[in-house]
Amino acid sequence: MIAKTMMQALVSLIDDLSRELPDGERYRRLLDTMRSLLPCDAAALLRLEGEWLVPLAVNGLSSDALGRRFKVAEHPRFRLLLAAQGPMRFPIDSDLPDPYDGLVEGMQGHLEVHDCMGCPVQLGEKGDTGKDGEHHGRPWGVLTIDALDRERFSAVDLGDLQAFASLAAATVSVTERIDRLASRVEDERQRADTYRALVRESGPASLMGQSVAHQRLLEEIATVGNSELTVLVTGETGVGKELVAQALHAASPRASRPLISLNCAALPETLVESELFGHVRGAFSGAVADRRGKFELAGGGTLFLDEVGELSLAVQAKLLRVLQNGQLQRLGSDREHKVDVRVIAATNRDLAAEVRAGRYRADFYHRLSVYPLVVPPLRERGHDVLLLAGYFLEQNRSRLGLGSLRLDAGAQAALLAHDWPGNVRELEHLVGRSALKALTGLAKRPRIVSLTASHLDLPGKIAPVPAAEPVAADAVAKTAVTPVIDLRASTEAHQRQRIEASLARHRNNWASAARELGLHRANLVRLAKRLGLQGTGKARP
Repeated sequence: MIAKTMMQALVSLIDDLSRELPDGERYRRLLDTMRSLLPCDAAALLRLEGEWLVPLAVNGLSSDALGRRFKVAEHPRFRLLLAAQGPMRFPIDSDLPDPYDGLVEGMQGHLEVHDCMGCPVQLGEKGDTGKDGEHHGRPWGVLTIDALDRERFSAVDLGDLQAFASLAAATVSVTERIDRLASRVEDERQRADTYRALVRESGPASLMGQSVAHQRLLEEIATVGNSELTVLVTGETGVGKELVAQALHAASPRASRPLISLNCAALPETLVESELFGHVRGAFSGAVADRRGKFELAGGGTLFLDEVGELSLAVQAKLLRVLQNGQLQRLGSDREHKVDVRVIAATNRDLAAEVRAGRYRADFYHRLSVYPLVVPPLRERGHDVLLLAGYFLEQNRSRLGLGSLRLDAGAQAALLAHDWPGNVRELEHLVGRSALKALTGLAKRPRIVSLTASHLDLPGKIAPVPAAEPVAADAVAKTAVTPVIDLRASTEAHQRQRIEASLARHRNNWASAARELGLHRANLVRLAKRLGLQGTGKARP
């Protein structure tokens, strides 16, 4: 590596520290520069969150890698990197499974990573050193580079990787300090930061996505989460309305108090009132003792009413009184109880239409929908489907005891083209089902399992057939032949169409198109050249 080139690159990255850039852009620039100077096929920056490593930026890895959550205990290479005092290169003949097997882009024939280097990223105040003179900050995460060829890193100086790890630590420190300063000045940002911190503490099963629609949802959660307003969460089946309710509770001052959930559709109508308000002994047959209802159990916290559209008109009337003045009576009792509860409701029904049809009380509907919050369906979230698929792939890889579970190009294209009527829940079940299909009939379980479009078995879009004149039976027999579909050609055609459409929207600005498609600019240019698109080397100034 030429020292002058290295110095110029480092100076450019140091200059970025003084510029106002989005967090993700800072990390992307770091990895872009590292890949341009070090002979690697992939690079990644991962943050340690509890017992998980979460990718913040990747370069050269498949799109679903950003959606994965790597449990440190299940990945010995990550465990060794976190415990290391500096950069390290793994032996070529190491039998430790590599978490990136099958995830590096541009693989031709072989799927396993053959050369791997990494370095822990540690944060600490100036002068935070131990007796040995080494830097000992708090562990923040890891920086990794990987190659598909053996001995690729034999000539790489470990100090070069340490330089980038130090820059990563500096970038993270600057980012964290900017966030802290902004939170002091801007109360709205403070609520958003509190929300993100609380959701991270809840574990990996949190809201995930990078699309504009999803980011808008997160902004609304941050806005209303810190208030006492009643929220009505609406959206199609399987979009994650319960996760939204959990995030709203986590972002509120009531986060330390209980979140009590009740599925209104899962209870017989005769028990709904008792579940909500409680009952006293003897209130009905089988009531052998006093019992508190969900409202009292949620005292000081939040009550989540799922499937609230299923409540009867009679129960709606009694709930309205509680929402108005916070007073309730246990079933069979004349005493009133005062409760301090915030209500979050959810439904997949159009309650406004139900009100117009006379099946829902207008006053109760307006009391519930003080702040309506619509959760976007998965089909409107673009490449979020690959991030979510990555999360579910890693779950199933761990459950099935596999070395790697990945999507090939055809499977990724199929996921992006599907309409997802069942939304995120449908995707979760599809990934689990497809993983089992991929293992069926195999005499020996391979280390790397690739899911293809045939494993997903998603229904294709069938155009309506216009009415036609009756034809003879023998003519039907001659024409009723299933067409042969070239999966690779259809996948490339889909990719070509998406790239051309994105470039048209961004007036041939390749950097903007790459961000929309969830790719790095260099990878997009390489893919476009492979697909035969013209003018791939030119970008709009």
